[in-house]
Amino acid sequence: MMWLVIGLILFLGGHSISIFAGPWRDAMASRLGEITWKGIYSVVALVGFILIVVGYGEARVDPMVLFTPPAWLRHVTMLLMIPVFPLLLATYLPGRIKTAVKHPMLIAVKTWALAHLLANGMLADLLLFGGFLIWAVADRISMKHRTQRSIPGAPPGKANDIIAVVGGLGIFVAFALWGHQWLIGMPLISR
Repeated sequence: MMWLVIGLILFLGGHSISIFAGPWRDAMASRLGEITWKGIYSVVALVGFILIVVGYGEARVDPMVLFTPPAWLRHVTMLLMIPVFPLLLATYLPGRIKTAVKHPMLIAVKTWALAHLLANGMLADLLLFGGFLIWAVADRISMKHRTQRSIPGAPPGKANDIIAVVGGLGIFVAFALWGHQWLIGMPLISR
């Protein structure tokens, strides 16, 4: 569990710098150079992500069960997950979806985290998904009080929404059928 906690601190801590220390972030990026700053930021995020994966895997071997969710919540989780991948793609494919929801990445993270909190009852699940949910809520609230940085992506276009929806749903289906089993080790759909 220790690696999971350290990973969450590094990953979410790094992603929280703009929330809690925007001026410091800007000063460091100016002093080091934007590319160097992003390089350091990326290395910290990658190390944090790897530790999250390792720590969560270790926690699943000897789980500390807090509660057992009813089986029907797995169906709710699957329904909630349907818009997640289209929203993730809409973050980088500006169109009507991005305009309407403003921050599709954060909505995707909040939906993903909430869906997984509903279907999982281990302490590691609470730390992982609860941590991401709290971070996404805090980030969204902070955006009302800070200047937004542009996210690199495709140029705005009418086809972007179609690509985001069709591509996102395709990724969802692939992930539901094979990807979750391959990456997480747990099948979502029994065959």
